[in-house]
Amino acid sequence: MVHPRSRPRPAPLLMLCAALALSLSVAHAQSTSPSPAATPPPALTPAPPTLTLPELLLALRASPGWRGADLSYQAAALALQSARTRAGLSLSAGADGSLSRVPWNGGEWKGAATVTLSASVAVLPWSPALEGVRSAERALGAAALDLRAARAAQTAALFQALGGLRRAQAGLEAAQAGRTLAERVLAITEAQRAAGLTTDAGVLDRRAGLEAAVAGQESAARAVTQAAQALTRLLGTPVSVGAGVLNPPLPDLTPAGDLETLLARALRQRPEVARAQAAVADAQAGLAAARLDARLPDVSASVRAGQLADAQGGGGRTVGASLNLKAGVLGVQASVPLRDTDSAVSGVALSLSAALPLLGRPQAAALSQAELGLQQAELALASARQATELDVRTRLSALEDERAALPGARTRVQSAETALQNARARLDAGLGTTLDLAQAELALLQARHALQAAQDSVALAGLALAQATADLDPFLPTLPAPLPTGGQP
Repeated sequence: MVHPRSRPRPAPLLMLCAALALSLSVAHAQSTSPSPAATPPPALTPAPPTLTLPELLLALRASPGWRGADLSYQAAALALQSARTRAGLSLSAGADGSLSRVPWNGGEWKGAATVTLSASVAVLPWSPALEGVRSAERALGAAALDLRAARAAQTAALFQALGGLRRAQAGLEAAQAGRTLAERVLAITEAQRAAGLTTDAGVLDRRAGLEAAVAGQESAARAVTQAAQALTRLLGTPVSVGAGVLNPPLPDLTPAGDLETLLARALRQRPEVARAQAAVADAQAGLAAARLDARLPDVSASVRAGQLADAQGGGGRTVGASLNLKAGVLGVQASVPLRDTDSAVSGVALSLSAALPLLGRPQAAALSQAELGLQQAELALASARQATELDVRTRLSALEDERAALPGARTRVQSAETALQNARARLDAGLGTTLDLAQAELALLQARHALQAAQDSVALAGLALAQATADLDPFLPTLPAPLPTGGQP
């Protein structure tokens, strides 16, 4: 007989088998249970098109800035059209009717209706309507220069955005190379620390250098994104720039000529000078009109022929003409009554009227205001010319400064190439390390990027000078011929 306390317990192997069977059954149940519906992948955003430089310049014509300049010019053209319409032949038709009873007691009601056709046109040269046409023509000429300048500014902004994108991508490439070099330096320093050849402070210093390189790479990546966004804002649509646009140097659109030639072209072509000249012409016309208004009385002459009156005092078929001497407007009128006018008397009537104010004449004050307005317009013209000259001189000086810095950048590239050759020679001779070679390669990369940035600075400075002299043709870069590289003739 076995004692109850000595009864055998379940073996651990049996418990393990039971747990394994339970887990297999749960897995089978999960595998046979219906799976949830698969979530469809998110729709992919199409990549922006990759454009070449001529395609970018063509896309610039659809940008908001370009279209806004076109609309401003169209508004000036419509203003000229409206002024010509007001100064041209004006034709109108009208009708009037009347109902009378004479005498009141015992008279009969009689009705009358008349159809009138009128025409007027400004004929005298000092007519305000004709002066309005001349003013609108001057404004349209200034708007044409504004349109060209706005388009040139958009073209210059595109090249500046491309230059910024090139610099940002060059900075990102240099930052990536710097990070790679910092990682190698840290690995070598850690190996030296393990061998007891350096201290923990040296390792921490190299690690801090790597962290700074990582931060520099992230900052350079953000700079590339911002430069691409600047190009997108300019064009109004996302685009991708191909390597063929970023690798070759920017076109050289520097205008040719000495300082005096550049100044003469700028004073002749700059829109602000043209607007100031138009303002002076408007002020001169306003002064002439004020003097005419002060000296010339309000005189009107008219002639009227036809059936002037009948027995009841009403007029018949008549034609007439009038001329307002001060307004310079000639008017013609014809009236045809819709009744029997056989009894009307025919004749001709001439009239001349003049009005000359004796007290409360505003002409003197208007003349003084016109004189002051002319002086202000002349001062504004002088200021615009001075600002134009200063702008041209400043941008020409900036171009010369950028050109002066270019030989130093080329020399630094040659020095970096020589240093790289020496590093390779020392490595081959067993006197140098691969780390020295990597540092020389990074120095050469940075020197080449600095040279490219200097060349872009020269091109952009020449572009700014062409914009200052109004020589930058916004349609020149879109021609089938290759872009200039040695300056415009």
